[in-house]
Amino acid sequence: MSPISARARWLALIAALMGWMFDGLEMGLFPLIGRPALTELMTPTVPADELEATVGRWYGVITAMFLVGAATGGVLFGWLGDKVGRIRALTISVLVYAGCSGLSAFSTAPWHLAGLRFAGAIGMGGEWALGVALVMELWPNASRGWLAGWIGAFGNFGYLIVGVVALSLIQVGDDLPAWLASVGVGAATVEQLTANGNWRLLLLFGALPAVLTLFVRLFVPESDRWLREKESGQVSNWSGKDLLAVLFGALVATGVVAVWAEDVSLAVRVPVTLVGLVVIATCYLYPVRQYLKRASTDVAERTSILRRMLLGAGLSGVPLLATWGGFMWIYPWVQKLTDGKVPEAAPTTQVVSAFGAAVGCLIGAVLGGWLGRRVVYAALCVLSCGMLLSMFTVNTEYGTQFLIWAAMTGAVTASFYGWLPLYLPELFPTKVRATGQGFGFNFGRILAAIGALQTGNLLKLFDNDYAKACSVAAGVYVLGLILIAFAPETKGKPLPE
Repeated sequence: MSPISARARWLALIAALMGWMFDGLEMGLFPLIGRPALTELMTPTVPADELEATVGRWYGVITAMFLVGAATGGVLFGWLGDKVGRIRALTISVLVYAGCSGLSAFSTAPWHLAGLRFAGAIGMGGEWALGVALVMELWPNASRGWLAGWIGAFGNFGYLIVGVVALSLIQVGDDLPAWLASVGVGAATVEQLTANGNWRLLLLFGALPAVLTLFVRLFVPESDRWLREKESGQVSNWSGKDLLAVLFGALVATGVVAVWAEDVSLAVRVPVTLVGLVVIATCYLYPVRQYLKRASTDVAERTSILRRMLLGAGLSGVPLLATWGGFMWIYPWVQKLTDGKVPEAAPTTQVVSAFGAAVGCLIGAVLGGWLGRRVVYAALCVLSCGMLLSMFTVNTEYGTQFLIWAAMTGAVTASFYGWLPLYLPELFPTKVRATGQGFGFNFGRILAAIGALQTGNLLKLFDNDYAKACSVAAGVYVLGLILIAFAPETKGKPLPE
């Protein structure tokens, strides 16, 4: 087999960076449009005195469904990437989340948004795992720290782009309807697209990643490591029927979300959640377990791989839970602080926090490569806990100070997303890398989904005080300090074959 050329490596990196950027774009859409979209969809049917609480509950439910979809996609498309190749699976995953984002613009009820966000997240979760596997396999070991940093940074550039587009739409203001009409859009459609913060127009913008698929299919090479696995016959040990377990796990995860979304007592919620998490993990791990048995992998190696998948899920789950259960709520929070009278507040906050997060991803990955994976993760847990608490307790109004804190908090709390693509590929051999890291990173989103729902419940408990409700999420970093003590150090070691 001929060696991969430098040109091929760069094309793969460009495609993956664009994919992660569009991932960030997809994730950054709902925090901006969620509150105005849900307010529009619910105003005709929900009494005014119940509207705020109902919007908060549905915001949590849709966020949770998005995270469950991403977790499911990480396993499904990870399996597909290990079975048919990184490039084919990557193309399909991007088409899925781009298409669902565009369709979301036509939602007429909250459950439409929830269903399409769930389906789109399946593709988005798969793209993360596939892109990381492809780049880390094509590039030399010495480049891993910088590559991981750029992976995280480009994801946050996607958030930044959404914020800039939202700000631009606000700036054009009254001229936007006339421009849409001039290109043939009907009057009724123009009114719908430009109402309530242009949320439908922004969702249509989310279909843009579909253009990436053409570039991927035409120019990007397949991973040479995966091709060697294919030639050895190992990929034939993956079986499609094993995915039925993953689909069942997704149904169970949806059921857990439903239990927390409804007004059910803790005596029911807690045992259902604990049992549900065990069932979900068992189902999501099932395809890998069956593959390893068919591949005649010895018991010790099977046990090691499965343990590392669970460890990866825990290490990913800590920052994901804090992000989605705490930091991501700053956008509806700032809309509430300004009483909706400063339309540029949320997109401006997203731009500055995304810029800070991009810088943080680079720093987190480079420090992880330089100082070691374990010590950097532990330090990030301590710093993130302090920054998240400060963000929600120091700031009481929107202004320059608020934006500075948003940028700093984004930089620190998002630095994990540069560290994770550095560390997770180092835990798994080539034959299960896409599935292993797909499970490791994305199963953490199941935990984050439950956390996002807690924020909605905490808002109700604290009388819609976002600062108090979101501060609770900072406590999860203590768990990260415990987990990293059991993690292997991989600094200076080659990527496992």
